[in-house]
Amino acid sequence: MAAQDHLHHEHIAFRGARGARVVADRWSPTTPEHGVVLLMHGGGQTRHSWARTVRKLATDGWVAITVDARGHGDSEWSADGEYTLDGFVADLYCVVDTLDRPPVVIGASLGGRTALVAEGERPGTTAGLVLVDIAPRVDAAGQARVRAFMASAPNGFSSLAEVAEAVNAYSPRRRTSRNLEGLKKNVRQRADGRWYWHWDPRFLESSTDERNFAVDRLRRAASNVTVPTMLVRGDHSDMVTAEAANELLELVPSARLVEVAAGHMITGDDNDVFTSHLRGFLTERVQHADGV
Repeated sequence: MAAQDHLHHEHIAFRGARGARVVADRWSPTTPEHGVVLLMHGGGQTRHSWARTVRKLATDGWVAITVDARGHGDSEWSADGEYTLDGFVADLYCVVDTLDRPPVVIGASLGGRTALVAEGERPGTTAGLVLVDIAPRVDAAGQARVRAFMASAPNGFSSLAEVAEAVNAYSPRRRTSRNLEGLKKNVRQRADGRWYWHWDPRFLESSTDERNFAVDRLRRAASNVTVPTMLVRGDHSDMVTAEAANELLELVPSARLVEVAAGHMITGDDNDVFTSHLRGFLTERVQHADGV
């Protein structure tokens, strides 16, 4: 097992669909023992959402790559404002095609929906899937709550403390951090001194496009998935109901369900428990399947 002190970290970039720049961080042990894990955040987040998880995966011997989706974080904004599911899937194919072998893809919400369609419509794209509080069918009220949160500060925030208050109001189960500096990875400061979320505002317009949540398409994709799969559902999630989770299990025979004490924002609400389940899945299901 690699030691934390011997991890190598570097900023890298891929070319997504139409050549758009997709920024990522790569963490790797001196001698990788396993394959690649690719971590994809949810809508409105950035690659830094995985900061507490990615180092542990690299310590376990994986090459771990966290990606900023188009229009998010440091990745390029779409020139024509296209933030459709097709666009995100096309970007994922571009990233995967540069790798030596199919990665295990860990996707939260939008990232999970993207990964599910990518694998289901081009089997063999991934070596395994971890879907973080996402399923083919999501609750409409939960979706509306997420959109309301994302649209709640069109004029930005006057301080990082205001940003923290907004996050805590949306996700009260999240551990409140006294280190406001950490929030700078999810917001950007404009010349007027105000802080804005670190994503293209046009992404929010696309989030109401029903094609991005086409249940029939997602179900068809899921029915084609045969790689080791885990759905991690927050037991307080207002996005993925117990019924929707069970439906996924019926569509994907290779899937297992894990529930954690969290809401929709699992990696923020209960990161340690999530990471523990993730490491177990990688060891027991993915490495075992590869004969590693």
